[in-house]
Amino acid sequence: MYQFLVSFAVQPDHRDDFVQAARRTARDSLTNEPGSHRFEVIADEENPDVFYLNEVYADVDAFNAHATGPYFAAFFAEAGAYAEGPTWLMRGNLVGDKAAA
Repeated sequence: MYQFLVSFAVQPDHRDDFVQAARRTARDSLTNEPGSHRFEVIADEENPDVFYLNEVYADVDAFNAHATGPYFAAFFAEAGAYAEGPTWLMRGNLVGDKAAA
């Protein structure tokens, strides 16, 4: 499993817009991309302008398919106007996973 955590700093007046765009991307990716396994939208507990995306894919190839797909592009086309990021906080393969070999 290929996993990562990224953060975004969002303009205060666009928090709801960001959450809606990210949740729509999560829904569409999980429904239509076979290699997408988890896509969580997380609000920072201390800073209301920071959000995290915690994503899990079958392997790095599945992530690359997501990154070149329509849902990824649509998310960044919208969120890029009011959010800074992604800032990569963690990425890698699950230890002991066959995909990591």
